[in-house]
Amino acid sequence: MDFSNELLERAHYWMRFTRAFDDRLDFLFKQGKLVGGLFSQRGHEAISVGAALALGPNDVISPLHRDMGAYFVRGMSAERLMSQFFGRATGPSRGRDVNMHGNGDLSLGIIGFVSHLPQALPVAVGCAHAFKLKKEPRVAMNFFGDGASSEGLVHEAMNWASVFHLPMIFIVENNQYAYSTPTKKQMRNENVADRAAGYAMPSIVIDGNDFFQVYETVHQAVEHARNGGGPALIECKTMRMRGHAIHDNMSYVSKDLLVEWEQRDPITRFENRLREMNFLDEAKQTELLARIEREIDAAQAFAENAPLPDAEKLTEGIYAEASNQ
Repeated sequence: MDFSNELLERAHYWMRFTRAFDDRLDFLFKQGKLVGGLFSQRGHEAISVGAALALGPNDVISPLHRDMGAYFVRGMSAERLMSQFFGRATGPSRGRDVNMHGNGDLSLGIIGFVSHLPQALPVAVGCAHAFKLKKEPRVAMNFFGDGASSEGLVHEAMNWASVFHLPMIFIVENNQYAYSTPTKKQMRNENVADRAAGYAMPSIVIDGNDFFQVYETVHQAVEHARNGGGPALIECKTMRMRGHAIHDNMSYVSKDLLVEWEQRDPITRFENRLREMNFLDEAKQTELLARIEREIDAAQAFAENAPLPDAEKLTEGIYAEASNQ
């Protein structure tokens, strides 16, 4: 598959931007400036950015808390996302939620999620079903983890997508731990993708730390689904390089395992490939990192000076309001 210079530039920028944004959030949390918890996506950049770049502008995506790159690729600004972590009215949830929860924006084709992770799957499948009924050449994509794969809604969603032959792509981010539970203690299958056979759904296991493999595999599945080929499940093998959330020290994970995966860092591998292709040099790298630092500085300043939510508007944009009668 040919990778255009424009695609490589976008991928490099968003992977680096996502990593830098994640590091800045970690720094700000430790300063006591953020509200709520914090979930790092370090190590997932090739998956979130690669899969999101494979979609078309009219497709729909349902990312989770380790898919920050997908939000950026789809057009959510750093100012809005930073505001979310500060609990400001300028965030996607308008200060009603924090961290990556409540970050949906349908104008960008992003379905928001809550902490009950599999709940977003049937919503995305519903979008895919609507696309088919309306004969629109659009695709829906959902992300979920190895832990969520044991939840009932995942299987209901996969069964529905298969039965109705929907344009739906399931992305499994297998980072080997559902909080502190290793995959081998929650399932007998070697791969989460093995479960797709129960729904007569094609599946594949790929290296989630290889941007090129992620983009090419997802792009092919997306276009196949768009042209009537039905759903597919893609399992991306990776490793969560920080704890489940910032309070988790990962004492249950072998240090040797982390060292092994650090050597397979998705950004390092991507940049090594770019250098081999004579696409990246030190001057270009220095310029990019400086640009990203300035942009994140601006996003932080925006969020810190943004207004807090107005209590008088608390009931705006909700489905139901309690009655006083």
